[in-house]
Amino acid sequence: MDYQEITTILRDFTAQKGWGKYHNLKDLALSVNLEASEVLEVFQWKDEQTPLTNQERDHLKEEIADTLIYLFYMCDEMGLDPYQAIAEKMKVNQTRHWKEEEDQ
Repeated sequence: MDYQEITTILRDFTAQKGWGKYHNLKDLALSVNLEASEVLEVFQWKDEQTPLTNQERDHLKEEIADTLIYLFYMCDEMGLDPYQAIAEKMKVNQTRHWKEEEDQ
């Protein structure tokens, strides 16, 4: 599935549910943050070496999808191609240096 297909599915779903009135950048940004917090919840109180159970992996997959969905809604609202934005940001990142690199 490509970005245009995803966008069509998301637009159709939003229209079907009547949620368009809630899809402004502020509320979408809040929703991204809330869903990203649910990603963290999967790891709460776990040692970083402890593998996830199948149930936890499934839950994590759903929360990642929810986060991406709201990010895609934001991109659609802005008329922004997320893949192009990633490509442009990676070009910037290639020229950046972080303190942690110096410590290696």
